[in-house]
Amino acid sequence: MRVSDFDYDLPADRIATYPPAERGTTRLLVLDRKRGELRHSDYASLDTLLDPGDLLVLNNSKVIRARMLCEKPTGARIELMLLEKHEGAQELALYRGRLKKGDWLLAHGNELLVDALPEEGVARLLRTDGGEVAALFEEHGTVPIPPYLKRDAEALDRERYQTVFAGLPGSVAAPTASLNITGELLARLGDKGVGIGEMTLHVGLGTFLPIRSETFEEHVMHREFYTIPSVTASAIGSARAEGKRVVAVGTTVTRALEHAAERLVESGFRESLSGEADIFLYPGSRFRIIDALLTNFHAPRSTVLMLTAAFAGSDLLKRAYREALENGYRFLSYGDSMLIL
Repeated sequence: MRVSDFDYDLPADRIATYPPAERGTTRLLVLDRKRGELRHSDYASLDTLLDPGDLLVLNNSKVIRARMLCEKPTGARIELMLLEKHEGAQELALYRGRLKKGDWLLAHGNELLVDALPEEGVARLLRTDGGEVAALFEEHGTVPIPPYLKRDAEALDRERYQTVFAGLPGSVAAPTASLNITGELLARLGDKGVGIGEMTLHVGLGTFLPIRSETFEEHVMHREFYTIPSVTASAIGSARAEGKRVVAVGTTVTRALEHAAERLVESGFRESLSGEADIFLYPGSRFRIIDALLTNFHAPRSTVLMLTAAFAGSDLLKRAYREALENGYRFLSYGDSMLIL
């Protein structure tokens, strides 16, 4: 199996360029791995598809306003894209334009110093007033909606490119599988006895990039910082002990839990864990923690598509994507979802 096996034709009119008018009104394609069956449902009915005692694990990372324009003293404009947060890391940004170490940038009346260029296209920034660079972006930056939407961020994106339970700032892309979770749905899930666990993984731009190599072994996976609190680890352990399902909401949750799988087991599911997830899950990979996956319809040749194929089975996933395309499902971040059981 090669990377090209995960290429497919995605018509532009199937990409959801805007969220639905009302959060939570998207469609849901349900994949039953044991039976090899597909059925159509809707996202708002998620509570009817899960059982009491199942545990839904959410990524509570908050999307920051990561894109900002600034100027050099010459008047040249530089576009900055703040990168996802890592533990103890200094603030780094992708840049478009020409920069060198020691350059000064003016951003909305504030001066930024290019302290270093640690790699091509990446700058380490400092504020001359001693403030936090991230705070400047949060005040003056725009929402970093994906480039494939082919539009500028609008006012509605500030609310809709963010989950209703977002808490810890640090992501530059949304954990999109949970964008359609509403407070009402969470309440219904709780009333049914479905557990809710939270963890944090700060989503990076690399999540959505297509793989340029042809073999899985050649691809170098990006790293994303995560933390799993002890209360969530304990809830996972309890669900497993009771024979209930651990349902990952999104590939971000899946990567964190599977990266931490060995440590979760060794700790007896009692400790808070953190790390830098660089795990690449593709067909043939083993899943040790999750039992079900709620996820979106992903771009061709993306690592998230391959992760989904690894969990669902490549043949069933290809059939599901054909079914979705034939039935008018909307794809990518603002689109419809699938539940893999």
